[in-house]
Amino acid sequence: MDLEELFAPFTLRIAAGPLSLRVLRDEDFGEYAALLRRPVFEDEGADHVFPWYAVEPEERVRNAVQFQWRQRAGVSPTSWSLPLGVFADGALVGTQDIAAEDFTLRRTVTSGSWLTQAVHGRGWGRLMRQAMLVLAFDHLGALRAESEAVLGNERSLGVSRTSGYVLNGTRVLLEDERIKTLQKVLVTPETFRRPEVEVEVSGLTPALRALLGADG
Repeated sequence: MDLEELFAPFTLRIAAGPLSLRVLRDEDFGEYAALLRRPVFEDEGADHVFPWYAVEPEERVRNAVQFQWRQRAGVSPTSWSLPLGVFADGALVGTQDIAAEDFTLRRTVTSGSWLTQAVHGRGWGRLMRQAMLVLAFDHLGALRAESEAVLGNERSLGVSRTSGYVLNGTRVLLEDERIKTLQKVLVTPETFRRPEVEVEVSGLTPALRALLGADG
């Protein structure tokens, strides 16, 4: 039996200009590990550096691979997270996550993302976010998408603004013994600023829709 029959998210594909997004498979983990060892942040001491990144590279790789397996194991109609690998011309350059709790009733998704530093400044951060939102709004029937970024992370907040997100309050977080203020943002189908390129979504099978609670 093909793995796509055993785990429906493996069928999902999103194409947007030079980028393609899909759930990572085990055979991608060699390239994934190599990417995780490369720089992501210009200032690695900044508040917006992810805790999972702020460890030694080999620990980062080990934790990230375990994270991928945990996310797969936890997918259900009431709680799911799809960490999508982002590929440019066939090469893995980052990830774009989309997640939801009780999606059937709440019709709300959350997201997070990162790109390897070598490809910053090409507009791909915005495009992969917009591609994820096309999936959420046009194909899953989401009514809102939420995200957040540490105050001062202008790159992330800029991507949000150009994608149509509006400010949605703040929250204070204690993370690794550091107090951080996070800016929450929200986008709806009405405020969404669509990408200039066509976004094609394939592989959203009835089995996958049911698994994500999006078949109602």
